[in-house]
Amino acid sequence: MTLKPLGDRVVLKQLAPEVTTKSGIVLATAAQEKPQEAEVVAVGPGAVVDGKKIEMEVVVGDKVIYSKYAGTEVKLDGEEYIVVKQGDILAVVEA
Repeated sequence: MTLKPLGDRVVLKQLAPEVTTKSGIVLATAAQEKPQEAEVVAVGPGAVVDGKKIEMEVVVGDKVIYSKYAGTEVKLDGEEYIVVKQGDILAVVEA
């Protein structure tokens, strides 16, 4: 099964959180913050607002930073995804 987002929605898959600090301390699961970095898995077609088409600015494969409490968590085929509006994506991470 696949997720096909509607409108200006984007499906994200969270990247694995850091388990050690820069100084080498291993963090317990409870001490780890919810990661805000994710990979774009699927992108909707865009939306129409006031008769004007809003183009999508992200593409599948982009690594992005999104708002901390944004989106809806979805579990599909044992995988966890987050569905967010494009406006909840703050930045694209470029290497």
